[in-house]
Amino acid sequence: MLDNRNLLSGKGKYLFGLIAFLFISVICAAFRMTDSDEFAISRREVLLRRIGHELLLQSGDSTSRVLPIKKIAENEYQISFENELTFQPEFLVNTTRHLLAKDPLASDYVVNVLKCGNSSIAYSYAISEYKQDDIVACIGRKQPIACYMITIKFKPTSINTVKNKFLLGSLPFLAFVGFIFLRSVKQRRVLSDGQNTDIVTLGSILFDAKNRKLMINGNMIDLTGTETRVLHIFASSPNETIARSRLQKEIWEDQGVIVGRSLDMFISKLRKKLEFDPNINIVVIRGKGYKLEISA
Repeated sequence: MLDNRNLLSGKGKYLFGLIAFLFISVICAAFRMTDSDEFAISRREVLLRRIGHELLLQSGDSTSRVLPIKKIAENEYQISFENELTFQPEFLVNTTRHLLAKDPLASDYVVNVLKCGNSSIAYSYAISEYKQDDIVACIGRKQPIACYMITIKFKPTSINTVKNKFLLGSLPFLAFVGFIFLRSVKQRRVLSDGQNTDIVTLGSILFDAKNRKLMINGNMIDLTGTETRVLHIFASSPNETIARSRLQKEIWEDQGVIVGRSLDMFISKLRKKLEFDPNINIVVIRGKGYKLEISA
């Protein structure tokens, strides 16, 4: 019983450590994903600036600037230009498709080309992860020179979504491990509350193996270490015959020697210390060993 309780205690510590390790791992993974998210956003802005650069070159402008990329909403960005320009819709569609293919999170997006003055839409199209779902029209009409802004809105399948799925997906596993841990704790409490293996009741006598004592009617009787080991074996199997060889092996073999008549001496001493309760006796089972008899 004592070994079982120690095993459960060790199991509880192991499970608690495992839960703590998993929780810390999830938090660390979330922070790593946050860092990756910031990197992906910075990389996307570079790709968007490259789109603006290609449009200026296509318009014949190799000197004016692409203004800083603006994030105007969640998953939506704006490309602005220093000077007016013209563009070919087909070139814009192909350029965005080619460059944004390098962004693994930009599978679906909508592009709007707006006039600076009134923000009216001069041209727009939608690109999907599945090419058959693309919405692209009027690609053969070259747009006149004017001041344009380009907004690109991405479908919200960013790293944040992946991170949330990762965190949510880890919760059931953590809950399962927590359930196992709490179950083991409950079992350990039951053992602690209902089966105190350090103190065993033998009739009207309480046997305290840890402190090597017998408690009888409020009186304390001390036991030697060997007496305690002998009585502990009997107490673990009351009213059962225990072979003499087993007693000798478990008590003395770990000391490298088996003492024959010493066993009889210690059992005789135990009989005297247990005689305060007439319902308890250690009897000899001839040819087999000994038995701790406890009468009802």
